[in-house]
Amino acid sequence: MEELGLRALHRRVAGIDVHRMLHVVTVLIEQSDGSMQRQTREFGGFRRDCRALAAWLAELHVELVVMESTGIYWKSVFTHLENAGITAWVVNAHRIKHVPGRKTDMADSEWLAVLARFGLVKASFIPPRDLRELRLVSRYRRKLSAMCASEINRLHKILDDGGIKLGGVVSDINGVSARAMVSALIAGQPIEQMLGLARGKLQQKREELGASLDGDLSARHLFVLGHIEAHIQTLQRELAEIDRYLLAAMRPYAWAHQLLQTIPGIDEIAAALIVIEIGDDMARFGRAQSLACWAALSPGNNESAGKRKSGRTGHGNSTIRFILCECANAARMTKSTLAAKYRSLMVRKSHKKAIIAVAHKMIRLIFVMLSRRQPYLDQGIDYAAMSAKKNAPRWIRQLKAIGRWPSPKSAAASA
Repeated sequence: MEELGLRALHRRVAGIDVHRMLHVVTVLIEQSDGSMQRQTREFGGFRRDCRALAAWLAELHVELVVMESTGIYWKSVFTHLENAGITAWVVNAHRIKHVPGRKTDMADSEWLAVLARFGLVKASFIPPRDLRELRLVSRYRRKLSAMCASEINRLHKILDDGGIKLGGVVSDINGVSARAMVSALIAGQPIEQMLGLARGKLQQKREELGASLDGDLSARHLFVLGHIEAHIQTLQRELAEIDRYLLAAMRPYAWAHQLLQTIPGIDEIAAALIVIEIGDDMARFGRAQSLACWAALSPGNNESAGKRKSGRTGHGNSTIRFILCECANAARMTKSTLAAKYRSLMVRKSHKKAIIAVAHKMIRLIFVMLSRRQPYLDQGIDYAAMSAKKNAPRWIRQLKAIGRWPSPKSAAASA
């Protein structure tokens, strides 16, 4: 690297090749005469080994430690280094792989140390410990939510298999009225009694409801339905308990949690999940574009010879992307600028692409709001009018080209 004219930025660096039960550590120390001292040691994966690793690096006064984001195995090492007050970077393995210059069979740990010494790696965003631990809870919540949705779909399927077409009449099989009717079905209550459980507008569909509840449920249908219903209730109780825990954990981030709820489509749970993923300090990302790219919501930049080939979004944090796409789906049904943006995009794009675009706009709004500590203020932008103003001349030229634009005489005659 030095023969290429690169200047060393760090004098004492270490690279760690992280595995499940083995950590290979290489330390590079630049001596006063310019020579390099290289030391390599291996440590196990137990807690005592990680503590010994951190103590050894502290003894050598290492300035910077670099490791690849290998699965979840880096997390324990990172925590021990953090406790020892040693600066540690977790770097993207894909980017390390594409750094040119590695022509020898040096160890992975040594190559990481070399790249760190010359500043050829960039640290990934690692949230503070409190948010890292809260991620365990929030991501477990997502798993439970997916399980609950899967069980509701299974319930719907079993009902259809038994000739119960309740899902074709109610808008939500998991609604209050539908759940009460399913419980009554499992308990073997008569149809007339089940019709009395209808709430709201469903009371006007008594005839359709009666026909949909008249099926051929066997004893085995009822057996499976009973277990599914019990499982759904258990999952919903667990989700409610986790939601209470997450909301209580938002007290240190109350200002950010409240600000995010001013954006259409973001409720208190979604706001908590967003804060857990990105934190409340936007200085870590620097720019709104960087945050959007990290969240895998930025359009791709694949251009060659003046031709744009693909605009697909890249890889990034799939969790925050999922959360913001759900929020965008909720925002499109509100009376806001975000909903207007969605409607204007639907003229020429698919639903999924429009949702990604709205989610991209939301993540940029979040960056600005958290940076300025200001709530969301709807600008009332009319995207349909903006699109018409931009494209109207082109539309008129095309209509004239195909002879569809009315002439002055025909317009006067029709008037």
